[in-house]
Amino acid sequence: MNHGVHGTATLRDRTRPEPVGPAPVGVVIATRDRCASLAVTVRNLLALPERPEVLVVDNASTDDTRAMLARDFPQVRVLALPANRGALARTHGVRALRTPYVAFSDDDSWWAPGALSAAARHFERHPRLGLLAARTLVGPGDAADPLNDLLAGSPLGTATDLPGTQVLGFLGCAAVARREAYLDAGGYHPLLFFGAEETLLAYDLAARGWGVAHCPDVTAHHHPDPAPRTGRSAVVRRNELLTAWLRRPLPHALSRT
Repeated sequence: MNHGVHGTATLRDRTRPEPVGPAPVGVVIATRDRCASLAVTVRNLLALPERPEVLVVDNASTDDTRAMLARDFPQVRVLALPANRGALARTHGVRALRTPYVAFSDDDSWWAPGALSAAARHFERHPRLGLLAARTLVGPGDAADPLNDLLAGSPLGTATDLPGTQVLGFLGCAAVARREAYLDAGGYHPLLFFGAEETLLAYDLAARGWGVAHCPDVTAHHHPDPAPRTGRSAVVRRNELLTAWLRRPLPHALSRT
């Protein structure tokens, strides 16, 4: 009789679910004046099975962004900046989070279920991995972003201590970084503000010895506004040129100019 009781108690202990700790990946969302699309993004992120901490960094929005977050998503942390800091908002978010890995979303993008768990496994298995560039699916039809093939076909090839293909570029809203590496590299450069700002950060990570790799098993969803963005192409070209002058050899910078 006593043996039976003890056996039952032991069985119950073994079947009791283990306590779940905090998710190792937090999410930083940089936003400005896009309240409606931000609400969609936050809703999708909060529904993820990983239950990541979500931090919204608001670039001094003038619409209903902050009121909407307080009303509809009280569990989401908000870092309200007094002025529009562009891509630097992400760096403010990384500093505010304490998770070892940080995934980035824009106010029109989010992560697929299981993607953040897959990213965490890559970082845990590859200590030199500083930033992971995900596969991006665009719009309601989940069309493959053309950047996916460019990253997969990177001429840098693979490295034995990194997952996937080595790259020196990525999409800002489809990347996961090791917090230590991101801060070691200094985050996004203040001169670029927004537009093609990712390449310079990839250069800086590589210069500090951190690996940047494309991992297609990690998936992000991007639903950009189909309306054209006035002046976007000029800003991108300017920032590509600034990146060349800031980090590349003089002959290369001159040829790009």
